[in-house]
Amino acid sequence: MNTRVLIADDHPLFRAALRSAVAQAEPGAAIAEADDLAGAIARLEAEPETDLVLLDLHMRDSHGLTGLAALRAQFPAVAALVVSASEEASVVRRALDHGAVGFVPKSTPPRDIVAAIRAVLDGGSWVPAALARSLDSDAGDPDAAALAARLARLTGQQFRVLAQVGEGRLNKQIADSLGIQERTVKAHVSAIFEKLGVRNRTQASVVLQRLRLPQK
Repeated sequence: MNTRVLIADDHPLFRAALRSAVAQAEPGAAIAEADDLAGAIARLEAEPETDLVLLDLHMRDSHGLTGLAALRAQFPAVAALVVSASEEASVVRRALDHGAVGFVPKSTPPRDIVAAIRAVLDGGSWVPAALARSLDSDAGDPDAAALAARLARLTGQQFRVLAQVGEGRLNKQIADSLGIQERTVKAHVSAIFEKLGVRNRTQASVVLQRLRLPQK
């Protein structure tokens, strides 16, 4: 079976550049594209055997680490390689804490993007050498790592419920949106509170806000 790669980025020209890099890294790969998080999730639901997602951190319906956290919760078997305009070591570390297999700044030369894709498809990870050195010298934020670990305990459906809780929706509205019963939503909300270590919807929403990053 051919390797399957999904490119999730809202810039057509950069999607084209990534498509070229994938074709060089893995000739014959089946390549799909999405320009927002909703489209990426729909693609993955249709093709759950996808091997790798090249994920932009900032799309119109996803800002910061929310998209990465959502994909990791709903499709834990799919590797996610973050491709971002950010080059800050703190952002890289947080992305890796949330389950990314690597981090490619958008300023990375094309040959290195190809190398990154090859590395992760071979089961490895990839971060630019300069950023890797910064990570080695930075102890990181233990709170961020702990948050990532708590979010990783959520199921895909629980993350979808959490996202709507963060939007201020009531249980009935969430139930209607997801096509499930209201009592099922209540059960999910209780499980979310327990897994995140929060006591109410406001605290759960704050957890989501901590996933946001300044836009570049």
